[in-house]
Amino acid sequence: MNGKATTTRTRLDRGRSALGPALELVHTGRAPTRAVLTAELGVTRATAGAVAAELEALGLIRVDSRPGAGAGSQGRPSHRLAVDESGPVVLAAQIHADGFRASLIGLGGRTVATAPGCTTVQADPAQVLGEVVAAGAQLLRETGRRCVGAGLAVPSAVAEPEGTALNPLHLAWQPGAPVRGIFAEQVAGAGIAGPAFTGNDVNLAALAEHRHGAGRGAQHLLCVATGHRGVGGALVLDGRLHSGSAGLALEVGHLTVNPEGRPCHCGSRGCLDVEADPLAFLTAAGRDPGPEVSLLQQSRDMLRGEFDEPAVRSAAERLIDRLGLGLAGLVNILNPDRIILGGLHRELLQADPDRLRAVVADRSLWGRSGGVPILPCTLEHNSLVGAAELAWQPILDDPLTVLV
Repeated sequence: MNGKATTTRTRLDRGRSALGPALELVHTGRAPTRAVLTAELGVTRATAGAVAAELEALGLIRVDSRPGAGAGSQGRPSHRLAVDESGPVVLAAQIHADGFRASLIGLGGRTVATAPGCTTVQADPAQVLGEVVAAGAQLLRETGRRCVGAGLAVPSAVAEPEGTALNPLHLAWQPGAPVRGIFAEQVAGAGIAGPAFTGNDVNLAALAEHRHGAGRGAQHLLCVATGHRGVGGALVLDGRLHSGSAGLALEVGHLTVNPEGRPCHCGSRGCLDVEADPLAFLTAAGRDPGPEVSLLQQSRDMLRGEFDEPAVRSAAERLIDRLGLGLAGLVNILNPDRIILGGLHRELLQADPDRLRAVVADRSLWGRSGGVPILPCTLEHNSLVGAAELAWQPILDDPLTVLV
């Protein structure tokens, strides 16, 4: 081996431990150039170059060595880095009360293909997950893409380490359904390569938003969202999802915000889960939910098109006050540096941002002392993107072990 080749190999050997961190930096958009990658990794320019070249050889990123210099820049421009759009994908799926969706998602959170969604969820999780995996397998056949894993988002707390759905309250599944095991069996049975993972949908939405959306850069990120039914919450601390000792942390849907309110599925009364979800909004507005479209879509349409109607505005204000009370309690306990809201809560924030922020500030010590930014989630189908993040994580941890 000549001296130049030996030097290159030495640099790469030194940078092997940096492959995963480097890939995550490109994956999350935090290292758009080799110069930024060098600074973020704390390595030499030559080592960063060797690391980037290895990731490119693995088909994970692309290195543009001939970018044009930016306006006002001096000296030689740095090589630009981006995920390889023709690289491998993962299968991501989401189950919710009104159906399911399956997609192929590449690095960078980019959706490559999506299957038509199902509008019903059967009581047998094996049947539903079989349909999900079949839809994903069809997408892989149609696109010819290499799959390296699969992730599933479900509307339930998922107990660790068993991977059981403890409280799928808005599905007809029995509590304790072994969804991770069933999903993994279906994935393997369909001949789809890579490990299979399962997580709570709001946890995964928060993870996706932290890496690719409205939560990027936050150190202590609180996410609260209501999708088709119920309310969920999640917390990202120092870049990692906080799931508690058994995967059950941040069940915020069962905070009491109205002691005299409607009964909750959990056995309590006046929980966020039944006081601030789409069904609660439609009921408060005096509307009879129809079967034509999902409760979430009906609620969105009302907020966007009929907010000036007194009944709709009054219902929105009632839900905003309930939501604000719950958020204030969470701020007092968790002291986040950012709050992001998804689903109907995002729509409520956008309809009347001053009211929600005022309720939180009024009711929380930390809110009064400086305010916590409250922002809408920005990713479409963020739970799907988060499910993909679960499947990408082994590769982000160690690209060589998984792909070579």
